[in-house]
Amino acid sequence: MIKEAAPDAVIHCAAYTAVDAAEDNLELCRRVNAEGTRNIAKVCKALDIKMMYISTDYVFGASGEQPLGIYEAKNPLNTYGETKLSGENSTRILCPRSFIVRTSWVFGINGSNFVKTMLRLGREKEEISVVSDQIGSPTYTADLAPLLCDMAMTERFGTYHATNEGYCSWYEFAREIMRLGHLPAKIHPVATADYPSPAARPLNSRLSKESLDEAGFPRLPHWKDALQRYLSELAIAEEEGVLKAF
Repeated sequence: MIKEAAPDAVIHCAAYTAVDAAEDNLELCRRVNAEGTRNIAKVCKALDIKMMYISTDYVFGASGEQPLGIYEAKNPLNTYGETKLSGENSTRILCPRSFIVRTSWVFGINGSNFVKTMLRLGREKEEISVVSDQIGSPTYTADLAPLLCDMAMTERFGTYHATNEGYCSWYEFAREIMRLGHLPAKIHPVATADYPSPAARPLNSRLSKESLDEAGFPRLPHWKDALQRYLSELAIAEEEGVLKAF
């Protein structure tokens, strides 16, 4: 299929992203995230096509408070992170003309995401508990996508971190969603240790964007600005009947 399309570049966004479900579906997750990526990298190498692999903050599994550079030690805490790291390694080894772009906490008009979940819960519940000790950067697809396309037009291959600017906890993110969405639900902070889930999550998902600066790529707007624009986009889509209420 790639050969017939004869693209200038392949931006590989497809992945098994159900982090908790991956713990019970290890083989499927591995086939999609690791083997699937390896196959794409082989084809891109054989056809001399540029490849961009979209990866995740979950390859790190870090704690502490310092932003993570691209060469920081990798220590994924869950199956999803392990298989995405495997995909990174295959891309880097098999396809020299490649970009690896790690992002985090993605939200956009399509599919499910944290913002849509919080908006729904904010309409249904009076109180919501949200983890407050996992810190990272929300990322709006409408900001990320143009950067990826611009990057893919260059020959500046390598590994990058790309998220909206600023850091917050899921708790702080949820509070801002309620505020901008004019929802009265009260958000309660809880520790990760008090909110068990099948897959472990890293406490530190702060990604340093120095790699973008060094390569001459622009940083994305602040996540609060991105969230405000996203909520406006959702409202318009609902009004026009393009998107069902969530």
